[in-house]
Amino acid sequence: ARMALPALALLLTAGLLRTQASPSGRSFQLDYEHNCFRKDGAPFRYISGSIHYARVPRPAWRDRLLKMYMSGLSAVQVYIPWNYHETLPGVYDFTGNRDVEAFLDLTAELGLLVILRPGPYICAEWEMGGLPAWLLWKPDIILRTSDPAYLAAVDSWLHILLPKIKPRLYQHGGNIISVQVENEYGSYYACDHGYLRHLLGSFRALLGSEVLLFTTDSTRAEELRCGTLQGLYATVDFGPGSNVTEAFGAQRRVEPKGPLVNSEYYTGWLDYWGEAHASTSAAWVAQGLEDMLQLGASINMQYMFHGGTNFAYWSGADYKDQYKPVTTSYDYDAPLSEAGDPTEKLLAIRTVISKFQPLPVGPMPPATPKYAYGRVALRKYADLLDVLDVLCPSGPIQSQFPLTFEALKQAHGFVVYQTQLPWDVPDPATLGAPPHSICDRGYVMLQKEYQGTLERDGQTTLNVTGRAGDTLDMLLENMGRISFGANTSDFKGLLGNLSLNSKPLSNWLIYPLAIESAVQQGWPHAALPESSRGGRVGPAFYTGTFETPGIAWDTFVKFPGWSKGLLWINGFNLGRYWTRRGPQQTLFVPGSVLHVGRPNSITVLELEGAPPTPLLLFLDRPLYNRTLGRST
Repeated sequence: ARMALPALALLLTAGLLRTQASPSGRSFQLDYEHNCFRKDGAPFRYISGSIHYARVPRPAWRDRLLKMYMSGLSAVQVYIPWNYHETLPGVYDFTGNRDVEAFLDLTAELGLLVILRPGPYICAEWEMGGLPAWLLWKPDIILRTSDPAYLAAVDSWLHILLPKIKPRLYQHGGNIISVQVENEYGSYYACDHGYLRHLLGSFRALLGSEVLLFTTDSTRAEELRCGTLQGLYATVDFGPGSNVTEAFGAQRRVEPKGPLVNSEYYTGWLDYWGEAHASTSAAWVAQGLEDMLQLGASINMQYMFHGGTNFAYWSGADYKDQYKPVTTSYDYDAPLSEAGDPTEKLLAIRTVISKFQPLPVGPMPPATPKYAYGRVALRKYADLLDVLDVLCPSGPIQSQFPLTFEALKQAHGFVVYQTQLPWDVPDPATLGAPPHSICDRGYVMLQKEYQGTLERDGQTTLNVTGRAGDTLDMLLENMGRISFGANTSDFKGLLGNLSLNSKPLSNWLIYPLAIESAVQQGWPHAALPESSRGGRVGPAFYTGTFETPGIAWDTFVKFPGWSKGLLWINGFNLGRYWTRRGPQQTLFVPGSVLHVGRPNSITVLELEGAPPTPLLLFLDRPLYNRTLGRST
């Protein structure tokens, strides 16, 4: 039988088990006497930046990492999203864009060290903070605690992941110098030190006794109390404008000796749908960086050095008094833009770094080429309700009352809830849902006619009229599970009964939609045209094609007159647009998605209302508005 992880870790710590010797005496250690790191025995400090491989198309990995290296960085910090790799219990994907080993090998090839943050929780404004939605198939599970069901899933995952990491540790000839355990755990309500001790035991057992393990928390005393643990080196995070001496003073209260480390120096900030586009002054960021480097601190620039894009359904959400979904663009006003272009901020950071260490010889690689492919006309293919047989080939599930996405084992996307009006409604009656039970947006149709939208923390009632037996449909959209700011058990779908004039509706047919698999298999372009109704409101699919003029360069798609939906090009899900709410007005299209010499297929799922002349506009730059407001 396999030795229990915590017990094995204690044996390793006590030196009762032999550990593999480091090749050529390679080491990366803490020096508490001189308050620094030591790399192969010599004093060392790193200047690092964060990049999320899951947000960058694999063909662009080298370009982004090379630009980070040429910026003067000695290391990159890398998250590993558990849910990106273990898509179902025991089903793993480390291929293509998810080949984290290939990404790590590329960092080593380019001469970059790695600070690894494998979770199991990562935050990162990523869907559910990187935790798999299938954990919620057990509704009473308590995430990020010593709950046995949660720990069993974590241990199973770590036994798959960490053996891939161990050979790449610096001590074993690789380039990973340190590994974070959990992520800002002090900000989570549970404050379960038994959970952190279990993780420490697991990481030690699977990675060995030599690797430097650390934690990251804010400078608040309570968060440092709950997020730190003996045996894990405590680091802090703070942004420009902070009093650097006071911020590192908070670290010193929990780590009186050892290197000063800011593991998340905020070079920018994220965007939420319906709020102003965030930006942070380059001069402000550069000054804060210089202040920390003058103190001899090691620094990682996160959030972000390069942000990338929340393709498909991977964007998460914060909860700060209300549900706040994150935009598709993860540009973050970062030194490298969403498209990987060097910015004024990058040049200011590079100038600061040059004062403290030599920069690599050679020019900064240029911005990637962009192309404005122009206007592309689309046509309506079908209303969503008319193609349920394609999108839900196994047919509906019958239930007296609504079921959540998790009960249906549907991780992302959409579910249709369908019932009939139980009586005549000649005068307007209130269709409503209990508070917090629409998760996250519900598009309501009566007799296939769009009535309006109900929304989490927003409008939760509509007035409807109809006759007994009329079909009522609600298309429920998951806008991304909470990744920070509240309990991450963020169930999706219709969490309570819809009611008509306060009388609950029942007898539901529930359609979990497999839109992604249909589109990836060539639908609707490979299918016969549907005879759709001519209306432009309500959920519907639109299609079109375009050809490139012999090149496949990056581009940005604008949605003139569209409302909200998703875009696929050549079967690749480029994410959500929401032009009515903003601030993001374009979607980034990597050139690697496009075909040369044959047509590129476009599929749009518009959820609320398309323009009279449906078309897309391909530009050579992104567009934002300040904000169009939450009411639209």
